Amino acid sequence: MLLLCPFFEVKGQPAAAPIRVVQVAGVINPVVADFITAELASVNAGEAEAFLLELDTPGGLDTAMRAIIQGILGSEAPVIVYVYPSGARAASAGALITLAADFAAMAPGTNIGAAHPVTIGPSPGGDGDKESPMMSKVVEDAAAYARSIAQQRGRNVEWAERIVRESISTPATEAHELGVIDIVAADENSLLAALDGRTYRRGGEEKILKTEGAVLNRAEMGWRQKILNAVSHPNVAYLLMMLGILGIFFEISQPGVILPGAIGAIALLLAFFGLQTLPVNYVGFLLILLGIILFILEVFVTSYGMLSIGGLVALTMGSLMLIDTSVPYLQISRAVIFATVAVCGGFVATVLFFVVRTQKTRFVSGVEGMVGELGQAVTDIHRQGKVFVHGEYWDAFSTEPIALGETVEVVRIAENMRIEVKKLESASR
Repeated sequence: MLLLCPFFEVKGQPAAAPIRVVQVAGVINPVVADFITAELASVNAGEAEAFLLELDTPGGLDTAMRAIIQGILGSEAPVIVYVYPSGARAASAGALITLAADFAAMAPGTNIGAAHPVTIGPSPGGDGDKESPMMSKVVEDAAAYARSIAQQRGRNVEWAERIVRESISTPATEAHELGVIDIVAADENSLLAALDGRTYRRGGEEKILKTEGAVLNRAEMGWRQKILNAVSHPNVAYLLMMLGILGIFFEISQPGVILPGAIGAIALLLAFFGLQTLPVNYVGFLLILLGIILFILEVFVTSYGMLSIGGLVALTMGSLMLIDTSVPYLQISRAVIFATVAVCGGFVATVLFFVVRTQKTRFVSGVEGMVGELGQAVTDIHRQGKVFVHGEYWDAFSTEPIALGETVEVVRIAENMRIEVKKLESASR
């Protein structure tokens, strides 16, 4: 959704051209990258004078970061990256995005840096192991990339390399002194005042940025982008995956209900979209599936609860192993895991209880419902005879003689609708 603020001419003077503002507060993922590059493209199409990215991020995926940086470096319109508000940070991927801007600014009380690459998933030598040949290649590539961006924008090249190799982080004032950023501004008005009249280069030409009296047009994600961005969060993706598995489990245990299966399928597809941007450990995912399978087997196998206990253990271990990374913002909250496992365990146990109880309940209608019914012998019974059961007269037989008038219990329904009976006294012994 794009909020456009009108601007007017005052006393014959043209109003300042608008500046498109995009605010990012969270992880840099493919959805965020698509949103930023799309808004940047609209600015270059002539919808605004400049592009302002207000940034507060712990980092994100390398592919998403590079897509944003490519868009910034290829933009004809000037790009401003502002680490804002106070207390915000531009860490990891956010630091390199800030370096790539034409004008880099930070609010007091913010910090930038800590861009050491971290592998997502298992890697030779361990996650982040500098001695690993593969990890060394990743670090060298990231350091060269940071240096090239800093050189292109005339920023501190040594500092850019150190944030990758040493993972240093620098506060706003010190970053300004080191030549990492251009401006320290307390708010948007101060930023616009400080930017007015500054120059930037395009195609070998020097151009002047005019921000005096500029109108800030804020762009927001559409509902589709908001949904996709939300499901990319590790906790949300995990919860959707568990909801999907439970929905399909319920459909298998109670065929024909349809709704749980449909909801489960939708939730699983959304979860897979979110998980594709996360470092998924497939052993953890298989353990979660094993846990659900053990719950299902509990319906058919008499294990006295052992399969259910095994299912809970597999579900818990699989959830803890599902996201394989040491990066905090990519991990699933432990509180979410234990709460979800508890709820899922309780839900599955409840469903299994009712399923097993239904399976063990004897028939109460039809021919099968006759078994266990009590009646009275209306003739002597042995090889044949008659009994009065369930308000009807039936042909009956018994393995032992039964005298007229004795109370009998139905044992089974034989061929030709004859019923086998026995004395009630023998049933109680």
